[in-house]
Amino acid sequence: MASSPIDTSKEMKLERYNSYIRRLNSTKLIVVSSKLLFRVTLLVALILIFFFIINYPPFTSSENSNPHHHNIHTTTHNLLSSSFYGGGAAWEKQVRHSSTPRRANGLSVLVTGAAGFVGSHCSMALKKRGDGVLGIDNFNSYYDPSLKRGRQKLLAQHEVFIVEGDINDAELLSKLFDIVPFTHVLHLAAQAGVRYAMKNPLSYVQSNIAGFVNLLETVKLANPQPAIVWASSSSVYGLNTNVPFSESHRTDQPASLYAATKKAGEEIAHTYNHIYGLSLTALRFFTVYGPWGRPDMAYFFFTKDMVQGKPINVYVTQDDKEVARDFTYIDDIVKGCLGSLDTAEKSTGSGGKKKGPAQLRVYNLGNTSPVSVNKLVTILENLLNVKAKKNVIKMPRNGDVPFTHANITLAKKDFGYKPTTDLSSGLRKFVKWYVSYYGIQSKDLESPNDHSQD
Repeated sequence: MASSPIDTSKEMKLERYNSYIRRLNSTKLIVVSSKLLFRVTLLVALILIFFFIINYPPFTSSENSNPHHHNIHTTTHNLLSSSFYGGGAAWEKQVRHSSTPRRANGLSVLVTGAAGFVGSHCSMALKKRGDGVLGIDNFNSYYDPSLKRGRQKLLAQHEVFIVEGDINDAELLSKLFDIVPFTHVLHLAAQAGVRYAMKNPLSYVQSNIAGFVNLLETVKLANPQPAIVWASSSSVYGLNTNVPFSESHRTDQPASLYAATKKAGEEIAHTYNHIYGLSLTALRFFTVYGPWGRPDMAYFFFTKDMVQGKPINVYVTQDDKEVARDFTYIDDIVKGCLGSLDTAEKSTGSGGKKKGPAQLRVYNLGNTSPVSVNKLVTILENLLNVKAKKNVIKMPRNGDVPFTHANITLAKKDFGYKPTTDLSSGLRKFVKWYVSYYGIQSKDLESPNDHSQD
């Protein structure tokens, strides 16, 4: 008798039902996940929109708006960068508080490069006499940023706020000028150093030329337009052989890219003065030194290497003559900067339009007493009680000049500039700071105060 066939219809139906349930559950899971993802995305978008509204005021009409706002690259950069610089009510409160004068008829000064050597000293001096000071600095790593942070901390103790940002950020600058009616700008932000220009030339163009133009573009639209005092350099004298260097001497033979960018700055200043009525004063600094100085300067790294027992390179000219510099102590430079600010006349433009001739000045700020590098080393040897291990070598052809000497007659006449600190006295103060700041503990190192003045 043949067996009957197995009935599989029930099993097939059950399997189809289970498959249907699995597909249904999978569809439900996808729908739930999609809804959740949509809600999260919507929440993030709302947060970003809220953040943007808080940090960015509405743009002004096209008639008064900064043309930089229409630059796609700049705007995109600023949307990303300015969020890190700060914003909102608390940030604006810091900006206003720092920039508000505490004395009658006090200045309100925007100091660019405020965490730098000269910038920090000038900011402190202005604040101590009751002026309002707001700093801006990008804290770049050209030299150890911790030194800049140390200066920032010191300024913060005196209620000077430094906005962390770049002078090439047009959006940020415009925002600062919207918040504060600055009376003056002390423009000290720059890419410094002669030799570094051979390694990173574009950084000099970006900071010393593009950055300066960006600042001027913002200032020209401000109402009122502030007066501008800015740092040029003794390097603009380049291959000039007439001494002492006078403001009337030719400056069309720069010996380095750094010098060329500073000379370009002087020509750019002339242009903005002529077209837009900006009051501009250029200060040609001569080898500034002192406490909180720049580690890339000879007196600074000589001190560091001598303390560590390392050899130092002392340059002589190609024909074996000594190299000399008109070393100028930081306190004297600060007096010159403040004197320039105090005698700066108001800009004459408004809304980017010139309404009359404006002041345009150039001054040397030096010490008028050139000292050889060998003499510098001798003074440091006495202060540190260390014998330098000198390697005397020919000066490389990297843009350095063999000799600088400032004629300061014009600065003395116009705002009473008179340097009072000789190199021995200034280096004594520098070494005292250096030993304290870096915690030098050595039995062989005498206190700078133990030495009589040379």
